[in-house]
Amino acid sequence: MCMNNIIPHEFSLSKTDREKIKNQKACTIWMTGLSGSGKSTIANQLEHTLNSMNYHTYVLDGDNTRLGLNKGLGFSEDDRIENIRRVSEVCKLMNDAGLIVICSFISPFEKNRSQAREIIGENFIEVFIDADLATCEERDPKGLYKKARAGEIKDFTGISSPFEFPKSAIVLKNNSPEDIDNNVKYLLELIQKISD
Repeated sequence: MCMNNIIPHEFSLSKTDREKIKNQKACTIWMTGLSGSGKSTIANQLEHTLNSMNYHTYVLDGDNTRLGLNKGLGFSEDDRIENIRRVSEVCKLMNDAGLIVICSFISPFEKNRSQAREIIGENFIEVFIDADLATCEERDPKGLYKKARAGEIKDFTGISSPFEFPKSAIVLKNNSPEDIDNNVKYLLELIQKISD
């Protein structure tokens, strides 16, 4: 495909203009961690809290984006790379619209998270939801660990595929129900600091 004839159009409204009418600073909270670590639960609760405070938000979740935007992508390394690249481009667009984006993606490889940081740019906040494997397996809300242990799912992160622990993320422990409220409170304070 020839890209020579694609010329981006310069629009007169800026990200700052869009942020100003929303009275907030755009950012991306990128939550990474094992399946069952609580990423989606924390994302949901954080968005509810922000919404109640009149912040403009959107949650992007791994399973949800694979039903539409990333439908057709599998779980090979190349497909995982493309999955995260596409989501990162969407985050960049949503941030440009002035939104606070909350992401919930296993994103197990450091190179993919680094690429997301590079694409999204300003106010990219990487958060590692640290729940130990035993806790995640015990929760197993989708029954995926059981299938992975039985060999029904190949390349399953934490079992037959590695999770590379982040080098530069905020680490939030999430091994008990009390941790969820504490994590949401911490992330809320972080977002408020950015918007001040």
